[in-house]
Amino acid sequence: MNTMISRRHLLASAAALAALPLIPGAARAAAGHELRVVRRSIEVKGRAAGVFGIERAGGGHGLVLDAGEAFRLRLKNDLDEATIVHWHGQTPPPDQDGVSQTLYVDPIAPGGFADYDFAARPGTHWMHSHLGLQEMRLLAAPLIVRRKEEQAADAQEVVVLLHDFAFEDPETLVAGLGAQMGHGMDHGMMDHAAMGHGMPGMGGMDLNDIDFNAFLANDRTLDDPEVVRVERGGRVRLRLINGAAATAFWLDFGGAEASLVAVDGNPVQPLSLKLMPLAQGQRADLLIEVPAGATVPVLAQREGDTIRTGIVLAAQGAAVARIAERAGETAPPADLSVERLLRPLGTSARPVEIRRRVVLGGTMMPYAWTMDGRGWADRIPVAVEAGRRVLVEIVNDSMMAHPMHLHGHHFDVVSIDGVAVQGARRDTVLVPAGATVGIAFDADNAGRWLFHCHNLPHMATGMMTEVVYTPPG
Repeated sequence: MNTMISRRHLLASAAALAALPLIPGAARAAAGHELRVVRRSIEVKGRAAGVFGIERAGGGHGLVLDAGEAFRLRLKNDLDEATIVHWHGQTPPPDQDGVSQTLYVDPIAPGGFADYDFAARPGTHWMHSHLGLQEMRLLAAPLIVRRKEEQAADAQEVVVLLHDFAFEDPETLVAGLGAQMGHGMDHGMMDHAAMGHGMPGMGGMDLNDIDFNAFLANDRTLDDPEVVRVERGGRVRLRLINGAAATAFWLDFGGAEASLVAVDGNPVQPLSLKLMPLAQGQRADLLIEVPAGATVPVLAQREGDTIRTGIVLAAQGAAVARIAERAGETAPPADLSVERLLRPLGTSARPVEIRRRVVLGGTMMPYAWTMDGRGWADRIPVAVEAGRRVLVEIVNDSMMAHPMHLHGHHFDVVSIDGVAVQGARRDTVLVPAGATVGIAFDADNAGRWLFHCHNLPHMATGMMTEVVYTPPG
């Protein structure tokens, strides 16, 4: 059996997904904002790196909308290759979701554009490519939609977008994963990407498939972190986005206590904490007090490793000490310890009418990941009916954790390992190795919607299906 995914196969698969036909739709109104997908250069570890980005007119990355403002924009593709951008956390009509895998739209050709116009969902969200492995080239940016109460609050807003970064071509990295795992199982566990195998305290699970060169917070490492000077009063609303392609982090505030007030853009009952996990695709809003003359580091440490990135919140005039890029201890695997404690401010009381079960699986050799034993090409869609309350039990039978993201909907976490919880409302939930997580959502946005692991190499090698609305019957 071939244990290596070829680069040609990956490129061909991406091309096949991108070549689906366009279903015509009504022309949209002129855009209120403009975003451009561009090539740009950043410095990483003293080296220039060519990456992608999503820039707004007048400068800056991504988009910030005020309370009540519609999501109305034109997205221009200034690359020399096709792209498409998914509005992660938004719940638009299916033809505006920014994916090309579900027959609704084609990718945006080089030099082309697409218009979007729908009601914006408030909260901390983000945008990223949903074509091939472009997300690994940092084709992502924040997408913030403020609530009225947030605009009125006396808190300084700070947005942090986390990334993992490699100088090597993403297609080459992912194509070599099967061979890498085959030759790396018996050595280099602590300093190689294939770590987590047999590590103390890791329970035999697999972690961190790719040997990234750096981890970034707002495009910077801890060699030269961003320092945010805190305004008088010292109260900060921190919007953290895990935009990493294949890395879960533990958030650490240097011993300071933060109040978690929202996850995936949805308010939760405030929860005080000093550490919390953040899986790929997830977001967290936290309130932090920075005392006069003090600094508070906001650190993100990779699970199963000592490497970390972050920024520094600093009061006016406070001296900023250098922070080591390596922590003193290895971080444990990301888990559901905080998830079990989260309580929503509001949730659905509707009874479940449709029950579905999805089993996550996969192997390291060959490197392939599945849902119900199948990849995208021979997927079994999750069928739902409009207007019904749907429960999906996600069972992870694999040796890796999977952050599962459902497009077009937000769901309630209703059970963890068979124990009922009144959990948070999310769009992305971590399902650790061997765990089972139940989610429930209202089928109120008819169409075909991707449902996939947000570890990009897992998705690219098969861990993706779709939720499909069917006629009542």
